[in-house]
Amino acid sequence: MTKPTSEQGFLSVVYEQKTHDTLNTYLYACFLSQTKPTSIAKALFDSSWVEAMQEELLQFKLQQVWILVDLPIRKRAIGTKWVFRNKKDERGIMIRNRERLDAQGHIQEEGIDYDEVFASVARIEATRFFLAYASFMGFLVYQMDVKSAFLYGTIEEEVYVTQPPGFKDPDHPDKVYKVVKALYGLHQAPRGLYETLANYLLGNGFKRRKIDHTLFIKKQKGDILLVQVYVDDIIFGSTNKDLCTGFETLMKDKFQMSSMGELTFFLGLQVQQKEDGIFISQDKYVAEILKKFNYTDVKSTLNPVDLGKPLVKDGDADDVDVHLYRSMIGSLMCLTSSRPDIMFVVRACVRFQVTLKTSHVLVVKRIFRYLKGKPTLGLWYSRDSPFELVAYTDSDYAGATQDRKSTTGGYQFLGNRLISW
Repeated sequence: MTKPTSEQGFLSVVYEQKTHDTLNTYLYACFLSQTKPTSIAKALFDSSWVEAMQEELLQFKLQQVWILVDLPIRKRAIGTKWVFRNKKDERGIMIRNRERLDAQGHIQEEGIDYDEVFASVARIEATRFFLAYASFMGFLVYQMDVKSAFLYGTIEEEVYVTQPPGFKDPDHPDKVYKVVKALYGLHQAPRGLYETLANYLLGNGFKRRKIDHTLFIKKQKGDILLVQVYVDDIIFGSTNKDLCTGFETLMKDKFQMSSMGELTFFLGLQVQQKEDGIFISQDKYVAEILKKFNYTDVKSTLNPVDLGKPLVKDGDADDVDVHLYRSMIGSLMCLTSSRPDIMFVVRACVRFQVTLKTSHVLVVKRIFRYLKGKPTLGLWYSRDSPFELVAYTDSDYAGATQDRKSTTGGYQFLGNRLISW
């Protein structure tokens, strides 16, 4: 700690304090945090954070999440930790700080601490289909968030966790908690939450779709209410606004919900709902990755790929940093949720993540230069377009120069709304 480091600003703040308790609090917060240790350390030292942690533990007690017991013989307790993070909106602006107690589920063993863990979550194609239908019907889509979501799910396995750091029972410091509800971090937590949500909706007149199990529909007197679930985030819309109001009331009777108003940001997509349609984009994310990889000041290009120079193994070229290449590819894969114009070339670059050379990096750089020139492109779902399913597909027979394999592509539209590719 006394060595000269790049964090001298943080250390000077720490040493300004006079007591060992304060020093330990700062250092403990720094240990917990993976990013921005200074700000989080200050935040944890603030009494409001301690109060928030106490309030969360009070919720655990009220919802009977766990029971304080002696650890049975031949059983082990899973560790717990406090996690702090800043929640941001679609513009990247911090809207609130959040704290959460997580179980260290990475040490769970299959067959002992958990069995079945699969939980249905909405696919990005299903979300685009939902928005396409909303644009066609002309209704607004709203968003809700379940507070302390996993605490509403139950688990069947016998799981024990240690007492939270800083909040041990002074009379029983050696006891552990037997978990009754699904705690954050446990492998089976998402499944427990999904089953609780699904059973509650099914018990209140909703019908679950056979193909997409995250989509629930309720029809009433010629009107329709659609609900899409992604873990603890819920989007919904109806041809009758009163049904939306009733759905909010229904959910708040069972869960602690945060009403977030009209949908503007979901699964990384920016959503603009207008009178004549819905526009989906990721321009804020484009700006982030351009800044991350230092492409904010480069010269732009008109297209993402040079068709005259196909990608090959290129064994004679120089090796490059594989970690940087994979990081860039991963960022571009996330961007393909709303940018079909880069899908082909990104998927082509994915094939060379093991035997990559300088020529492959140049292709990825060209994609970033293309994004620099066209950062705001997205999908437009017009309201006045028909709702007929139209699909296009094509294949270049034996088009690959190396192994003579074919490449097949396809697009699926609802009217002129592109929903899958």
